[in-house]
Amino acid sequence: MTSRKKFAIGVVVVVALATMLGLTIVHNRGNALVVQTERVKRTEITAVVSATGEIKPKQYVNIGANAMGRITQLYVKEGSKVQRGELVAKLEDVQPAADLDSARAALQEARVEAQGAQAALKAGQADLARCQSDLDRSQLDFARTERLYKAGVMSKQDYESKQASWKSAAASVNESQAKILQAESQYASAQRKIDQAQASLVRSTDALSKTVYRAPFDGVVTNLPVHEGETVVMGIQNSQGSTLMTLADMAVITAEVKIDEADIVSVKLGQAAKVSIDAIPKRSFAGVVTEIGENAIVRSSGLATSQSATGDQEAKDFRVVITLQETPENLRPGLSCTAKIVTATRPNALAIPIQALTARQRKDLESGDAGAKRVLAAAPDSAPGREKDREKDPEREELQGVFVVRGDAAFFVEVETGINGASDLEVVRGLAEGDQIVTGNYRALRILKNGRRVRIDNSVSAKEESS
Repeated sequence: MTSRKKFAIGVVVVVALATMLGLTIVHNRGNALVVQTERVKRTEITAVVSATGEIKPKQYVNIGANAMGRITQLYVKEGSKVQRGELVAKLEDVQPAADLDSARAALQEARVEAQGAQAALKAGQADLARCQSDLDRSQLDFARTERLYKAGVMSKQDYESKQASWKSAAASVNESQAKILQAESQYASAQRKIDQAQASLVRSTDALSKTVYRAPFDGVVTNLPVHEGETVVMGIQNSQGSTLMTLADMAVITAEVKIDEADIVSVKLGQAAKVSIDAIPKRSFAGVVTEIGENAIVRSSGLATSQSATGDQEAKDFRVVITLQETPENLRPGLSCTAKIVTATRPNALAIPIQALTARQRKDLESGDAGAKRVLAAAPDSAPGREKDREKDPEREELQGVFVVRGDAAFFVEVETGINGASDLEVVRGLAEGDQIVTGNYRALRILKNGRRVRIDNSVSAKEESS
């Protein structure tokens, strides 16, 4: 074979190889998946829990009827500002006032009776002292008479007369002692009647006081369901005719919201919050978490789990109270509000967009090429719950991670995440600052395989591409 033929064959072979290489490049470019990417960077991430609820005063009370009666005076109206001790309502008091006057008269009568019994007791004591003195004198006379009688210088008649006088004086002493006991009993009875009359007076005074209602603290009348002339009765709280008015202390205002059971574990006392009120747009009010309910509330019924007879699979919420640090003048109880509680902040966190996070089963990742397997082998293998999932079904173990672009292909890398922000989430392990990750579009992330060739096109944002 001549050199010219050899050269021609070589040229043909080179052209063929070049043609095959060009066709391969074109084919590979045609199979590359178009994706959008971003660099892993450090930024501040703030985790926020949102919930809805209503505005409530920190302290409020329903002033209920303590007695049955007709309302004769209402000194306030809805929206009135009152001070502690100020008169707000009055019921008809004719009968309670009459009972009070009767009790006072009975007490006065009992006291007069006690004074009479006391005077009788003192008279009896004086009479006893006189009789005792007479007894002592009669006893001395009888003793002298007895000596003279024995000496024979006293007649028997005189002796017997002195003896009778002594016995009569002794009987008078016994009679006086009995009268004193009777006077003491009457005086004690009179004292008990005074106590009974005083108790009756206290009861009548209390009954009369229940016809007058005063403000227990400084506040605003937020509800006034009754009118003058209506009759109120004692009954169950909030039942018709038993509540006169609602008084609220508007100095301290709270937002009472319900937090989903999945988020309550991250809510702590003292965490800062921002409260938006529907009736006051374009403004938010700073607050602090001051109360966290210990008992779950069934969302469908509003009852605590201890009071609900439904199943345990229903959605549940927890009551959280946020105390506002500023109170606008036009704020009213019951206004709807939305609270955003800051549960955690990372000032220099390694962050990725939330939409970049995806999940793949291990069996799908192990079917990639050698480069993909090396990336998978280098992924962290100590995420919480991994060992338990592997024991159940190693092939179907679901891994959480992102696709990292290396060269012209995307490889799945398992990551461990921290807190979630509004649009970013924290990466604790698995990535390094500056790594290029696939962020979109949604369809590309859904069908992207481990180790597949990709073509980066960031001219269209992932959000626009997804829509």
